[in-house]
This record gives sequence, structure tokens and C-alpha cells, in this order.
Amino acid sequence: MSIKQSTTEGNLRPWYWIPTLYFTEGLPYFAIVVLSTFMYKSFGLSNSEIAFYTAWFYLPWVIKPLWSPFVDIYRSKRFWVISMQLLLGAGLAGIALTLPLDNYLLYSLVIFWLLAFSSATHDIAADGYYMQVLDKGQQAFFVGIRSTFYRIAMITGQGLIVILAGKLENIYDVRTAWQITMALLAVILVGVSIYHAFILPKENSQSRSLASKSTFASYLEVFKSFFRKQHVVLFIAFILLYRLGEAQLGKIASLFMLDHRSAGGLGLSTEAVGFIYGTVGVSALVVGGILGGILVSRHGLKAWIWWMALAINLPDIAYIYMAYQQPESSLVIHVLVAIEQFGYGFGFTAFMMYLIYIAEGNFKTAHYAIATGFMAMGMMIPGMFSGWIQEQLGYPHFFIWVMIATIPAFYVISRLPLEKDFAKMSRKKKD
Repeated sequence: MSIKQSTTEGNLRPWYWIPTLYFTEGLPYFAIVVLSTFMYKSFGLSNSEIAFYTAWFYLPWVIKPLWSPFVDIYRSKRFWVISMQLLLGAGLAGIALTLPLDNYLLYSLVIFWLLAFSSATHDIAADGYYMQVLDKGQQAFFVGIRSTFYRIAMITGQGLIVILAGKLENIYDVRTAWQITMALLAVILVGVSIYHAFILPKENSQSRSLASKSTFASYLEVFKSFFRKQHVVLFIAFILLYRLGEAQLGKIASLFMLDHRSAGGLGLSTEAVGFIYGTVGVSALVVGGILGGILVSRHGLKAWIWWMALAINLPDIAYIYMAYQQPESSLVIHVLVAIEQFGYGFGFTAFMMYLIYIAEGNFKTAHYAIATGFMAMGMMIPGMFSGWIQEQLGYPHFFIWVMIATIPAFYVISRLPLEKDFAKMSRKKKD
């Protein structure tokens, strides 16, 4: 084999597995966090039950920094990726099998929680594998590709699969419809794990061994150094409070859309809500995120953080309007959701960039993982009680409460340290 031919194959090989790897990273997450909410609503659970139970699914992402070093130490990243995908497929099949049972709720919650641990472990292994197998140039080249296929997984999990479940509900009874939906997801995950068993390149065992020893030796120092950061209290407050309102809105928004009009909701079908959030909503979210990234790279995060904080919070007013007016026009609902999701995508840019700012210094990757753990906690705890608050207040007053809950974020932002040109692309790089 010639050197030229070998090089060409080396450049093409990542195209065979990066799209499927990051699609598979996103799909289980949305199945666990989003699809479970739709499924339990179709089964007749109350909003407080759904919000409380499903909020616990975030816990593995909260604590994943605690066991991420062990994914480095024991076996290869490739082993963990393939094993977790197979386990995720088996777990989804297990949910499909439990749904006809009388104790389906208990069984499905336990399996979903185990799936969440498997998915979080898969995230750790997939990102580590990406960094270990590819050189720096390839990592930079494929970063947009991996993000694109993660977003395709978002559209699939929040949109296409929900739409499919809604169509199946019109043909079969609710439990059978969701059995078929979960079984289909199981087939996809098992199929991808088999594909990856053949296609994923093997890692360099020597580099893996060295990384393991380094990780194990610095395990405690990573956590100590994070909590020794000068403004760590403000950092943690920002992570927990920036999306305080959105964390509650996100748990209830789709339930509001699905609830009967007599109960204060909009009375939409599962299929209709899947289309709203999975296509219109995700499209607006992506556009907002892209625009946010462009503007921050041009002017720096400091110039845009206040505007982005307003963008992620103020559009929540749309839900106050919908709760009071209960519009029947699908166009009005689509436009309002698109505005809110665009604002979320735009405002979320500031949040993710500030996590990078927090992680600056030694142990950058590990500190970023710790910050994302607090990020998951910021979604879990408010989401856990959002259903109970909504049932106590009703939809109109609940969405007013969501707006009030956004206020602490603005106070924290006023105290945040931030370098003027952080995240601003230099002229040299622009050219």
C-alpha cells in the first residue's frame, strides 16, 4: 500500500464513525430526558409526578466527574463506547418489555435511571475517544461535524420519535405505541454498537496507559484545585442560577402543550408537540446558537453576556401569554415557541462560553467536566419541584413565577469577573 493511499484512508476513516458516534451520544440522552416525559404524560401521570421522577435522571450527569477517571483507567475508551451502546439498547428493550406490567412505573423508572448512568458513561468515553484517536488538526476539522450529528440526534429524539409515537397512539393503545417506540430505539442502539465494533479504530495502548497513570495520580488534586479557584462561589452561583427559570420551564412546557384546555393547557396531540419542539423549536435553537457564537467571536463574551442573559429569559413571557389566552392558532404557537427557543439558543452561548472561562488553567478538561456536573444539578433540582409548583399555582401563575425566578441570574452576572476580550477571535485568526 502506498503512503498516499494510506494517508487518504486515514483521513476518510473518521467519517465512518464520528457521525454515528455523536448521533448515538445524543439519542439516548433525549430518549431519557425528553421522551420519558411524553411517555409518562400519555400514561396519565400528574405533572408533579412526571417532573419529580424525570428530574432524577439528571443525577448521573451531575456526578459523572466522580467516576470519569475510572473510565480512563479501566479498559479502553473503545470498549466503554461499544459496551455502553449495547447496554443502552438492552435497557430500552427492557423498558418496552415492562410497559404492559402492572408495576411498569417502578420498573421503567429504575431502568431509565440505569440508562442515564450508561449514557453519562458513554459521553465520557466518546469524548475521550475522540480526543485520543484523532490528532489536533482532525479534532478541529471534525468539531462541527460532531455538533451537527448531535443536533440531528436532538431533532430525532425531540421531534421525529415523538411524532412517530403520536402516530402510533392513533393506531394502537398508548402502551403498545410506546412499546414499539422504545423497541425501535433499542434496535437502533444495538445496531450502532455492532457497527462500531467493526469500524472504530483501536486506541494506542501505550498512550492510554500513560493517561491512566496521570489521571489516577491527579484525581484528588483536580477537585481541590477547582474549589480553590478565586471566585469559585460566584462561578457555582452562576452555573446554578443562570437557567433557574428555564430549568423549570423546560420540564413543564411540553406538559402544558399536551394538557387539556379545561386543565389550562393547549390540548395538543403528542404528534403536534413533537413537531413544534423537534423541528420548529430545534431549528430556532440552532440558529440562535450559531448567531450567538458568531457575535461572541467578533466582540468577546463581555460585550454580549447581558444581552444573552436577557435573550434566554425574557422570551419566557410567551408562555404567560399562551397560558392566559390559550391560542388555538398553530401558527401563533409555532412562532412563540420559535422565539423562545431562538432566545434560548442565543443565550445558552454565553453560558457555555463562561463554563470554558471557569475551566481556564490547570486541569482544564477535568474542571470543565466538574462545571458541567453543576450545570446538570442546576437543571435537576429546580426541575424536580417544578411540577408541584405548577399544580399549586396553575399554568398562568407558574409561568409568572418562572419569570421571577430569572432575576437572581442578573444579580450574579453583575458580580462576575470576566476579561474584556475573552472568546474574541483575534484579527490574525479572522484573516
